[in-house]
Amino acid sequence: MRYAIVAVGKIKQRGMRAELDDYLGRIRRYCACDEVELKDGPESEVVARFERAIPPRARVVALEVEGRALSSHDLADFVSRCERDAIPQVVWLIGGSYGLPRRISQAAHLQLSLSSMILPHRLARLVLAEQLYRSFTILRNEPYSH
Repeated sequence: MRYAIVAVGKIKQRGMRAELDDYLGRIRRYCACDEVELKDGPESEVVARFERAIPPRARVVALEVEGRALSSHDLADFVSRCERDAIPQVVWLIGGSYGLPRRISQAAHLQLSLSSMILPHRLARLVLAEQLYRSFTILRNEPYSH
């Protein structure tokens, strides 16, 4: 199983980059996990970049403020179902300052909300990585999730 976080923009702040890299490293103890940073631009170009970044047969999750809210345990259940159903790759999409293009979000299998508040894309990426790591620890009954 592979995971990929596909996001518009780069994380340039050293502290945030270090935290994100730490969580991505933790996730990689359990599965392959890639991070793909897309260049921002006009919506048509961003749509094309997202479409190129999403592999065939991937389960696609679009992060949206108005998406479905899940608890950490619910997210762990989603991760578990993807593993059980032999989904080859789960791709998590994070838009830039204007969010995800509507066409990309609507084509996703799930629209997921990390918060009812609008989060900067950098922070959303960090929260998502932490929650994915937490999902793996929940599924394996490891102490981090307490």
